[in-house]
Amino acid sequence: MIPQLNPADFSAWRDNAGAGAPTLPVVLDVREPWELQTASVKEDGFRLVHIPMREIPQRLAELQEAGAGQPIACLCHHGMRSLQVANYLMQSGFTEVVNLQGGINAWSQQVDRSVPLY
Repeated sequence: MIPQLNPADFSAWRDNAGAGAPTLPVVLDVREPWELQTASVKEDGFRLVHIPMREIPQRLAELQEAGAGQPIACLCHHGMRSLQVANYLMQSGFTEVVNLQGGINAWSQQVDRSVPLY
């Protein structure tokens, strides 16, 4: 079962996930490029990586560079695509994966109201 992370709790997760880690936690945005241009999170104590959902299998090595223990929070529009990607990552050996529940839509409402809703 993939842990669901409420965007309002993201800062605490980021701080805990980053403590002692060799690299910053990753927010993996799996939306399409046009969605990223419409609304995006701002890097703040994490590394933003954009890989559309359909490209994850071919680009998995980009995420594996930091190791299977790399903390990753998956993000999409409402949380469904990112949940599928989070499951795929766990099946691929990643151990520190969460899904940002409600996606960028919830992020806009709970964390940063400057992020446009679409």
